[in-house]
Amino acid sequence: MLAVERFGVNGRDIWIGVIFHGRIQGISFAFTRGELLERIRNLAEFLRGRDVRVSLDVQPSNYTELVYRVLIGELENEKALPELSFEGVTPFERRVYEWLTKNVKRGTVITYGSLAKALETSPRAVGGAMKRNPYPIIVPCHRVVSREGIGHYNLGIEEKKFLLELEGVKEWTG
Repeated sequence: MLAVERFGVNGRDIWIGVIFHGRIQGISFAFTRGELLERIRNLAEFLRGRDVRVSLDVQPSNYTELVYRVLIGELENEKALPELSFEGVTPFERRVYEWLTKNVKRGTVITYGSLAKALETSPRAVGGAMKRNPYPIIVPCHRVVSREGIGHYNLGIEEKKFLLELEGVKEWTG
């Protein structure tokens, strides 16, 4: 199922889309509805490529509100973890996502290298997991930055900056 909802955040429209079946299978967001729908199609294709059964039949859900509450800081990221299905996620990715969500709090950042060190893996492996994160906002991959600057973000640098600024992050370096 797919739930889509528009919210106002800091004077800007944010479209949140959640793919779900029992629990959240994937999340995307964008500044326009059209952009969101394109991202949802890409996310659904990604999930299907990982053998996740996805339906894009539109159905209202409280999941969009849950993601919004995490986005604005009304709900801690960690409290939303039980709502994620983790379908199609590798054990390594799940370990990275859970550690990040539990340990890197709103308003803070961590470098790829520091996250890799905490998990006893490589920065490249961490970067790959961030790129494949199907749960942006709840799993705060936007809080992972390069030691030289903001780093990459699968949904776009403008979106990453928006999320970090919304959380009160002033400097991108770790």
